[in-house]
Amino acid sequence: MLKQFLLLQSFSLFLFNVVIVGGRVIGGGFSAEENPFTPKASLVRYWNKEIRNVSPRSEFLISKASPLNAVDSATFSKLAATNSLPTRFPDFCSAANLFCFPDLGASLEKHEDDVKFSTYDQKNFTNYGSGRAGGADSFKNYSKDANVVTDSFRRYSRNAAGHDDKFTVYGESSNVVEEGFNSYGTFGTGGAGEFTNYQNNVNNPTSRFTAYSDGGNGRSQSFKTYTHDANAGEGQSFTSYGKNGNGLPNKFASYGASSNVIGSGFSNYGESGNAANDTFTSYGTDGNVPQNNFKNYGASGNSAVDTFANYRDKANVGDDSFSSYAKDSNSEKVNFVNYGQSFNPGSETFTGYGKGAENHKISFKTYTPNSTFKDYNKNGVAFAKYNASSATNSVGDGKTVNKWIEPGKFFREASLKEGTVIPMPDIKDKMPKRSFLPRSIITKLPFSTSKLGEIKRIFHAGENSTMGGIITDAVTECERPPSVGETKRCVGSAEDMIDFATSVLGRSVVLRTTENVAGSKQKVVIGKVNGINGGKVTKAVSCHQSLYPYLMYYCHSVPKVRVYEADLLELDSKKKINHGIAICHMDTSSWGASHGAFLALGSKPGRIEVCHWIFENDMNWAIAD
Repeated sequence: MLKQFLLLQSFSLFLFNVVIVGGRVIGGGFSAEENPFTPKASLVRYWNKEIRNVSPRSEFLISKASPLNAVDSATFSKLAATNSLPTRFPDFCSAANLFCFPDLGASLEKHEDDVKFSTYDQKNFTNYGSGRAGGADSFKNYSKDANVVTDSFRRYSRNAAGHDDKFTVYGESSNVVEEGFNSYGTFGTGGAGEFTNYQNNVNNPTSRFTAYSDGGNGRSQSFKTYTHDANAGEGQSFTSYGKNGNGLPNKFASYGASSNVIGSGFSNYGESGNAANDTFTSYGTDGNVPQNNFKNYGASGNSAVDTFANYRDKANVGDDSFSSYAKDSNSEKVNFVNYGQSFNPGSETFTGYGKGAENHKISFKTYTPNSTFKDYNKNGVAFAKYNASSATNSVGDGKTVNKWIEPGKFFREASLKEGTVIPMPDIKDKMPKRSFLPRSIITKLPFSTSKLGEIKRIFHAGENSTMGGIITDAVTECERPPSVGETKRCVGSAEDMIDFATSVLGRSVVLRTTENVAGSKQKVVIGKVNGINGGKVTKAVSCHQSLYPYLMYYCHSVPKVRVYEADLLELDSKKKINHGIAICHMDTSSWGASHGAFLALGSKPGRIEVCHWIFENDMNWAIAD
């Protein structure tokens, strides 16, 4: 009884020391409605214990605490301790506000007549349209403007005859898209598949075409304006596409144009096919670091014609590899016209290209000078204007600005002067909305490359899935050794972030972030400017979001920085619209020469300082003035 009394007394004292104003957190404490045993209440107490001063942005960090209630927090913590979270994964994902792909069951709906799917998403089509004779199905505005999209088409239109499929404005402007086409159009005769405006303006697009049109006869496929203006998708894969087909024309036009770091893989594409006709036109044009791999493409084919025209034209860098392309084929014709004319040189690797082929003809016209040919069939190959490209590397001269370096993304310290007009980049947070996990759960979850299989099992990430790739990329990056002078840590709980910041800066710290997203992609006027710590070179910790199932930040501290806060004013009215936080890196000597900052600003590593804004939901920690 005495022990219980003392505990109650201690808890009462805690309550009376909390400041409660209008039900929201003010300088530590929690609202009257908040259960003291929730992760959010625990974080507030941790903040009060570890941070010596009241930060004006403490509410910002606390808002990202886990929304789990006390009971669910204890339940899921126990499940995590016994490796049983996967059994309650949908409930856990929803209650904890995580980023997860839904587990979709197969849809065996029967549609005997033509169907027009509009404003439709999150569906798993199995055996849809199989055996259909004639007719057409169309998908328009499908999965548009969504956050997380996962659709699959399995054995779609299999054994159909003269059946058409049209995908128009599919997955447009969505965030994190995963779509799979497995055995789509297999053994189909005639008809056509058309993908137009597919996955345009998508962040992290993924499409997998497996055994697509395999064994087809005279069925045509076209991909037009596919993944335009998309960002960071390395999961466009075509496996056994058109394999064993007969007379299958495939057209890729404006595929991956104006996109950022988009990768495609073609494996066993058109293998053992007869009279295939594939054209790649304006593929990867105007893109930033496009990466494409062709493996066993057209192998053992007969009388195929492949044309690559304006492929990767005007792109920045980019890498393509062709392994065993047209191997053991007969009478195959491949034309490379104006291929790889990147304004900053990329690279091409040809290994075993055309090896063992008979009666083939391969021609390269106006082809990039930066290529490697290894174990290559030299007979039947013509080079015209090879090595004639005058692509130049603009690093250091500042004359050619890479269009992928958004205006205002990097700037010089001199721009942070009152009255200066400056372009503002898009500082909007494009990550899926998520919350931190409480320490009681996150400490029980594996997080290392040696445990990737277990991590994927917990988060229901299938083999070769988008989520599996996201998890692998994040964990690998977190384990990367720090760069010169860098101190880094990935954190999945707010408490871990506080610990890292205070370990570098001490306990008297201030958390700051840019106030809102006003002014994004516009010109703004710099208003009143304040240099943190008197504008002196100082220590700081910056935390940037990483894509992962729960909210995770990559926090790091680099030496020799200056931190500023500045009012941002509307260009015409001069009305204050935002309050931005900027960090200037005074020592860039260890940065790579191809860093975007030097492409945008000119100069070279170590010769200039480089500044950038703290984007929405990213954070900066600095020693309190």
